[in-house]
Amino acid sequence: MKHQTLDQLHAVADVHAEATYLVETRSQRLERWAKLLEQNPDRRLEALPGTEYKPAEIREMMRYEGSPITVAFEDPIFRAQGLKDDTYGEARRFFELTDWQLHDIVCHCHVGATIRARWAASRVRAAMSERHGFFAWLRGTFAY
Repeated sequence: MKHQTLDQLHAVADVHAEATYLVETRSQRLERWAKLLEQNPDRRLEALPGTEYKPAEIREMMRYEGSPITVAFEDPIFRAQGLKDDTYGEARRFFELTDWQLHDIVCHCHVGATIRARWAASRVRAAMSERHGFFAWLRGTFAY
């Protein structure tokens, strides 16, 4: 392995110093996603239609360019830490959300075809504070 200075690496790669920042816990990932959304609070994002009605295999692959999930995928730190794409299923896995929680953040039935980024951020924060007791498990199990 050849040692190179940071200046040498800049010449051949897009180096981000913030990529060393670890977003280790579920809460940290969700908080970062909310902050990314709040950077442009009036940005109109695409909502995903009918996530609760789609079969699981279709729901997993759902994506819309410019959705709240796209905002997360645009972040180099999230991509460096394993966010593979901006599909519904990948967001559910990466952010450790239930279908019901992710539905509440990205589905059009709450807001119509588009959603303001600030509203999506508030829904992400609501998912952070949801209790994970018996009734949350029951709702997550039988809602889909």
